[in-house]
Amino acid sequence: MRKPIFTGAGVAIVTPFTEDGVDFEKLEELIEFQIKEGIDAIISCGTTGEASTMPDEEHIGVVKFTVEKVKGRVPVIAGTGSNDTKHAIKLSKMAEDVGADAILSVTPYYNKTTQKGLYEHFKTIAQSIKIPMILYNVPSRTNLNINPETLKALSEIENIYGVKECNLLQVGEVVNLCGSDFHIYSGNDEHIFPVMAYGGLGVISVMANIIPKDTHDMVQLFLNGDIEGSRKLQLKALNLVKALFIEVNPIPVKAAMNLMGFNVGKCRMPLVEMSEKNLALLKQELINYGLLKA
Repeated sequence: MRKPIFTGAGVAIVTPFTEDGVDFEKLEELIEFQIKEGIDAIISCGTTGEASTMPDEEHIGVVKFTVEKVKGRVPVIAGTGSNDTKHAIKLSKMAEDVGADAILSVTPYYNKTTQKGLYEHFKTIAQSIKIPMILYNVPSRTNLNINPETLKALSEIENIYGVKECNLLQVGEVVNLCGSDFHIYSGNDEHIFPVMAYGGLGVISVMANIIPKDTHDMVQLFLNGDIEGSRKLQLKALNLVKALFIEVNPIPVKAAMNLMGFNVGKCRMPLVEMSEKNLALLKQELINYGLLKA
């Protein structure tokens, strides 16, 4: 049996930027906040971390900094995916070299591939490193699904431990095919409870940037057998989650963090600031949740 990289809530942490680059002092503050609030893992340089706008040196610099500041208190998982297999291998090796506990590798986007191509792409990356790998299946962004049969084949590769799954419709089939030795994490904050009901181990979360304790508790309550407590937290979070995805992630979550006083800076282009209408809706949901005062 493969030991899970983590069980619970992993935060897909934002990358705070200034006009000159990464705000490392602010990043350290965010890391400490997450650990203090009980987060179970930190995912560095994922979609929410805006890795697609980061040159390799900066990208790996953020991973290295995160590893050094976390100091083994929770696992650090580095986003190293690419639609270029050679580039994904390069990033994955670099992340391993700077001490990442695992990597997260997204489905190839734009050029895409076949199911056979997906298998070969992920297999080749996995064989280039010794640390565990989590696949990231997000059809809404890549327009490509990793089919359950392909996940079954990939689950037989020794260091492919699991999947961050955004396609709720196939989670049950993946569980049936792959069994309990292949670990499933919800890729959508609104689907944590149903994924846990299918046998998932937790979530890689956007909302954990602002509500890490509640996100952790939602998973832990379920694991402890308090199904009703977990269900209530999931329902409580639904309107907040909707607001956090009213525009393209991570635009709203960074806006929310700035409203809450975290001062994480702007997103990098081509992502732009929220419309005034959507910002007002987001602010109201933060008030409703109790994160801001009216």
